[in-house]
Amino acid sequence: MDLQFSDEQETLRETVRGLCGRYAGLAVVRAMEEDAVGYSADFWAKLGEAGLIGLTIPEKWGGSEMTLLDAAVVYGELGRALSPSPHFASSVVAGGVLTAAGTDEQRQEWLPKIASGEAVVTTGWLEPDRGYGPKGIALAAARDGDGWTLTGTKRHVPYANSADRILVLARTGSGAEDVTLFLVDPAAAGVTLTAQRTIASDVQHRVDLAGVRVGPDAVVGNVNGGWAPWADTLRDGIVLLAAQAAGGARRVLEITVDYAKTRKQFDKPLGAFQAIAHDLSDAVTAVDGAETLAWEAAWARDTGRPTTKLAPMAKLFAARTYREVSDLAVHVHGGMGFTVECDVQLFFRRAKALQLSWWDDRYLEELIAAEILDA
Repeated sequence: MDLQFSDEQETLRETVRGLCGRYAGLAVVRAMEEDAVGYSADFWAKLGEAGLIGLTIPEKWGGSEMTLLDAAVVYGELGRALSPSPHFASSVVAGGVLTAAGTDEQRQEWLPKIASGEAVVTTGWLEPDRGYGPKGIALAAARDGDGWTLTGTKRHVPYANSADRILVLARTGSGAEDVTLFLVDPAAAGVTLTAQRTIASDVQHRVDLAGVRVGPDAVVGNVNGGWAPWADTLRDGIVLLAAQAAGGARRVLEITVDYAKTRKQFDKPLGAFQAIAHDLSDAVTAVDGAETLAWEAAWARDTGRPTTKLAPMAKLFAARTYREVSDLAVHVHGGMGFTVECDVQLFFRRAKALQLSWWDDRYLEELIAAEILDA
């Protein structure tokens, strides 16, 4: 594994950092917490113009077809900036599932629009009081003539109010993995969106489907065969989330180190106190490790090596590191760190949200344990 990034990757990093700085700075992040849409149209448009939305979507369908390591470079910068957008749900997950399992007609209709940012396809996955695995899917899909009728509830659906379609996981059989994927119009009869308040103040909705009818063209992939492409896509996706977590952890650590150098107490900078210096030493060690693990997982995927253990490890460690380092940042800043005016609390809240989202610690530990104990 070569840890030296290429000139092209460094240029990519600088490009994304520049776009985030100009169009998605912390002032924009704060404004989007109170915005009904939840992301900047200007920033989204600029990402599209730069070819940064369809990162992993094939070129023949309008994407950039980057390697996962290139995409991890982008996500590291998105994590540093806390840039709110539907990028992960739409481009990475929905786009990845459509690429892997969609019909040619579905790919031709949706992937170019997703890659350009013209359309947003979000994901309806989690359900009330249920888990992250296939047994957690209870929303029922029943055959209705040549189509299907969907009934049930999804929670934590990102940007549902601005999505053109929701990729919904539904139960179509009694087997554990008898799950089918459907494209549902959020404006269809029987769909109700209810805004949810989250720790990260991002835009999420509860989506209730009451006998929502969809046609046969709404089925993505095979009936009862939806879990495998979903899980495979998400396994790649959590590598990018690991990079995002590492990027956020790196940035909040930089802010905290700068504060520890300049803020004085008892005529000495905070960093001169051994307890704080040692905590910061542990933090930089953990952040370096999180970055390396994320990069290794991306590199392994690009070179055809297995990531069934490595990808969950990367997300588990990076998200936990992000939460712990941002928690340290709040404490080093003292009472000010707990106020909404302080930037570090923005990182802390998003770190905890990321740790809970897209396979939480417990589920990731189960995946890793299965690899090391059942092998």
